[in-house]
Amino acid sequence: MNIQEQISSYISSQPEPKRSEMLDLHHMTLQIAPESKLWFFDGKNNENKIVANPNIGYGFHTMKYANGETRDWFQIGISANKTGISVYILGIKDKTYLAQTYGEKIGKASVTGYCIKFKTLKDIDVSILEEAIRFGFENK
Repeated sequence: MNIQEQISSYISSQPEPKRSEMLDLHHMTLQIAPESKLWFFDGKNNENKIVANPNIGYGFHTMKYANGETRDWFQIGISANKTGISVYILGIKDKTYLAQTYGEKIGKASVTGYCIKFKTLKDIDVSILEEAIRFGFENK
């Protein structure tokens, strides 16, 4: 299965209304950065053990670990979780930026140093989420 097929299969496997909202977020992210590299992480490590929820990734970012090692990864990630959807914005050096900039105005969401988590798109201001995603792509 290629990446596009993996993404489609992952979105299709979600129950409604999460399926439609994941598809809306996927299209919105592609509109923001149509040329971005697409990724699909199935949530499993090298030993085929589940270590995270699957993620749809967009863009390109080199993660730097404390031990000096690096890993190529995505800039923006979208993932279904038990209670809703998480949007990951990676590579931001200031771990307070997302919460300080978007936390008060996004609506009913949990905002951490790199993640915006919400139950449904109806609970948040989607234009603020779009602004945060744009920032994530521009902040390389």
